Amino acid sequence: MKKILVWLSGWVDSAVSAYLLKKQWYDVTAWFMINYLASEWEYCPTLDDIKVAKEVATFLDIPFFTFDYRDDYANKVLWYMYEGYKIWITPNPDIMCNSEVKFKLFLDEALEHGFDGVAMWHYAKIDQDNEWIFHLEKWIDNTKDQSYFLAWLNQYQLSKALFPIWNLEKSKVREIALEIWLPNAKRKDSQWICFVWKVDLTKFLEKKIKPKPGNILDTSWNILWTHKWVFYYTIGQRKWLDLWGQKEPVFIVRKDIEKNEIIVWTTSDLELYDDKLFVKEFHFLWNDDFVYPLKANCKIRYRQADQECIIYKENDRYKVEFKEKQRAIAVWQICAVYLGDDLVMSGVII
Repeated sequence: MKKILVWLSGWVDSAVSAYLLKKQWYDVTAWFMINYLASEWEYCPTLDDIKVAKEVATFLDIPFFTFDYRDDYANKVLWYMYEGYKIWITPNPDIMCNSEVKFKLFLDEALEHGFDGVAMWHYAKIDQDNEWIFHLEKWIDNTKDQSYFLAWLNQYQLSKALFPIWNLEKSKVREIALEIWLPNAKRKDSQWICFVWKVDLTKFLEKKIKPKPGNILDTSWNILWTHKWVFYYTIGQRKWLDLWGQKEPVFIVRKDIEKNEIIVWTTSDLELYDDKLFVKEFHFLWNDDFVYPLKANCKIRYRQADQECIIYKENDRYKVEFKEKQRAIAVWQICAVYLGDDLVMSGVII
């Protein structure tokens, strides 16, 4: 690949990615994807990000374009979010955004415009073996590894993507930015993959899902407080409970959708933990003929340490058994399976 469209987000990782590609003599063009613009009561720094991205493109002397994908994003990602919360399951918009928008919608458009591929600043590694198979592997810095968010990508998408900072630790990325005087070299890092977590999620969901108050109870069925709507919450969650006077932090251990009730208790409560989960079907990144039972490592959330597990193939589903009990296994989240550093498959928890 020689002609590359790089996602210039306004943050330092994407700026260094563009710089490294240009340094390696790629024909680089920068793009900014507009997925969402905030209303008056929200904070979403899209316009600020565009301004900074333009400054970086000018500094690096590369063409800069914006792509307005708000309608597509609403149809593919926001709809998925709303529908998930309506049926009491917690969606993962970051994974959906990567597989359906960044590495599908935009990738297809980039190829149609004559580019050979796209470059992202995701913290992961794409490796190609001698059989022309593309592997998605963990980043060199495990504390920032984002392979989990890329778990639904396929061979075609991996073959058309570059991750220029795959071999650099975060400190080195920042060091390069300072050395070459990038305009955003000292800009504080973004903590987000997609826009969703930059806004007040409860207010965001209330645009489509009307509040329905219910009780918050402990495991002895004592009423502690009330909530706005059971759909807003997920297993293991602490935020937005608004419980005061508790001696220990309390977390959601169970949800009763029919009664619109949330049951909470401390992190040591046994109902928060389980040693198994089930997946209806797996998405395989490059191989689907594994021999079961399969010993592997799994993640059920971003930044989780590798968890040893054994995967069993049953009649109509897969069972994942963990060596140690897992906290807050949430339905509709993603179980990502690794062999070593190689992400080999992923599936929706049922």
